[in-house]
Amino acid sequence: MEYIKFNEARELDLILLGRVAIDFNPAYNEQVKEEFKPLKKVHMFEKFVGGSPANIAVGVTRHGMKAGFLGKVSDDQFGEFVVDYFNEQGIDTSHITKCKNGEKLGLTFTEMLSSSESSILMYRNCIADLQLSVEDIDEEYIKKAKAILISGTALAESPSREAALKAVMLAKRNDVRIIFDIDYRAYNWKNTDELSIYYSTVAKEADIIMGSREEFDLTEKLIKPGMTDEESAALWQGYHAAIVVIKHGMKGSTAYTRDGQSFSIKPFPVEARKGFGGGDGYGSGFLYGLYQGWDIIDCLEFGSAEASMMVKSNNCSDSLPTPEEVHAFIKEEKEKFG
Repeated sequence: MEYIKFNEARELDLILLGRVAIDFNPAYNEQVKEEFKPLKKVHMFEKFVGGSPANIAVGVTRHGMKAGFLGKVSDDQFGEFVVDYFNEQGIDTSHITKCKNGEKLGLTFTEMLSSSESSILMYRNCIADLQLSVEDIDEEYIKKAKAILISGTALAESPSREAALKAVMLAKRNDVRIIFDIDYRAYNWKNTDELSIYYSTVAKEADIIMGSREEFDLTEKLIKPGMTDEESAALWQGYHAAIVVIKHGMKGSTAYTRDGQSFSIKPFPVEARKGFGGGDGYGSGFLYGLYQGWDIIDCLEFGSAEASMMVKSNNCSDSLPTPEEVHAFIKEEKEKFG
């Protein structure tokens, strides 16, 4: 069944807008293994590209999709590292621009205390990704895409929030599907009222909305607090959403389609290395399946499998799998656990 229609004549499958950062994770490779411990006791780190929309861009490209990125990077070697990495992955970087006033990419230091306990320490002062402005949003570029993905963190401050809203308006005008990944990060926001105002503005225009129950609660705070998953899905489908995906962590996730159906799946069991990065794998896998025209339950299974693969990995970008690797993982897990 076709749940959402994309314009197949478009050159790019997906343009992603929002955060890109540098992740410093405790080293865990053949040469150095920093076991679970507090961040202050870690001596060796590995450097990776990070940031949810950046990771999803990598993920869908690994699956053979054509992706572009709209964003800002620092005018230094870290900015060059990001652009070089995207180019190596095959992501279009023609609309990634450098900051002009010394703004820096965010730095994320990750703490891995156990397989079930991890956290992050963020450095986001004078941050590069939130310097994206309306002048950076090119309608001709938007028109090249089947869909655009807006990351919720892009709405946290001006001028980025106006840039994101302009991209949504241009996408709407040019029959480009809008995907809203709520992507809530508490450290970006001044208060939850502001958050609800901007999240709900984009959610009302989105064709696909993905987020956790907490993220939907925050989005709906000024509309109707305390809704059930079914009520949330009905609310957003009353605007434009064709698909609403609500995640409940280890309890699983459910996709609601406009025809009144719902499809649920539970996570694949793995021994985790960290508690983050799964959402990026989930988004990459779910969207890939959707673009292939799969049934929703198969999209959910693929996304859930990719999420499990990523929480057992030591990074959120380099280890994003190919479709063949995800299918092999699903087969192995089913043979092992039924």
